[in-house]
Amino acid sequence: MPSLSPRFTSADSVVAALRTAGCVFAEDEARLILAAARTPDELAGMVDRRVTGHPLELVVGWAEFRGLRITVGPGVFVPRRRTEFLVEQALAQVPGASVVVDLCCGSGAVGAALAAALGPVELHAADIDPAAVDCARRNTADAGGRAHTGDLFDALPADLRGRVDILAANVPYVPTDEVAFLPTEARDHEPLVALDGGADGLDILRRVATEAPHWLAPGGCLLVETSERQASAAVDAFTHSGLTPRLAVSEELYAHVVIGTRA
Repeated sequence: MPSLSPRFTSADSVVAALRTAGCVFAEDEARLILAAARTPDELAGMVDRRVTGHPLELVVGWAEFRGLRITVGPGVFVPRRRTEFLVEQALAQVPGASVVVDLCCGSGAVGAALAAALGPVELHAADIDPAAVDCARRNTADAGGRAHTGDLFDALPADLRGRVDILAANVPYVPTDEVAFLPTEARDHEPLVALDGGADGLDILRRVATEAPHWLAPGGCLLVETSERQASAAVDAFTHSGLTPRLAVSEELYAHVVIGTRA
């Protein structure tokens, strides 16, 4: 921890600044910021960014996901704790998976977590946003992951067709008209392409479901996170694409995951 900035004479003064800004977990956040800051000036800058509404994860440069420290940066979608449920469902569905794709990967947190649990796998991560791909490349490097830039399946190597055991696609699913009502941290600091799912929030989900059967191995599965309100329509999209769907729900995490298996 650096020497404190003249603006912050003690750890308590950092807590006080965060609490005044409305940070509910001010003590925990102060501890993380103090541990991440390397100089007094950096500490002051980090506190300033947090009190003006920047997500804590982007302030300190990482987010925790299934026990992993996932690097995140400006303009990259921050992984949510509820998405851990998608990872759990994937591991339960295909515990012996050897080929994993993290589509709409953002930071690559889902792919990194799957690889950490499965052991050696062929791991690919893809996103349309170059900043996300750069971040995912760093987060999946230890697992030997390959990161690709492009629009959905166009980004993937053609030789993956028919070989994917787990296709995890954390697609954007916020309806366009509802993006404006998202929390400020998401709306102002995360890329719109990672949030906006079209008129009913399911535009990208439908595209992924339509193409997924061509990429899945026999017995392979597609997993997509959605909302409670959208779950029924999402299941219908999976059925229409020829996948056998199942809806998994975590009341604790308020998470809804549609799982589609290729026969």
